[in-house]
Amino acid sequence: MKLTVTINSFSYKRALPEDNSGNGGGFIFDCRSIHNPGRYEEYKNLTGKDKEVIQFFENETEMSEFLNHIFAIVDQSVKKYIKREFTHLMVNFGCTGGQHRSVYCAENLSQHLKKDFDINIAVNHIEQDILKMER
Repeated sequence: MKLTVTINSFSYKRALPEDNSGNGGGFIFDCRSIHNPGRYEEYKNLTGKDKEVIQFFENETEMSEFLNHIFAIVDQSVKKYIKREFTHLMVNFGCTGGQHRSVYCAENLSQHLKKDFDINIAVNHIEQDILKMER
């Protein structure tokens, strides 16, 4: 059975994501130290999946540095989990609103892992999904 990596973005205003796999959790990375585009009017209604926000983060060297550290840590675990035939790893990215930074990080980790590993990847944007249901 292939390893499944579940990647979540979430808002710290609600709660930490629960691990329903039975493994008792995984990584939680706090994105609140990264410059927040949500503080600017032109980005308020966008998410980390929108090209304007993506460009904002690509111009921020702190974001690429942050992600490179995370890639190294997660890659190490994925390699070990595959070798040990584990079936699940959860990686969570939290920020204030669960809209810009955490979404961008989750999407980028997913793309990174797809390039380097033959694994299953599930990406969930928890806050964004809650907001869609509330509309």
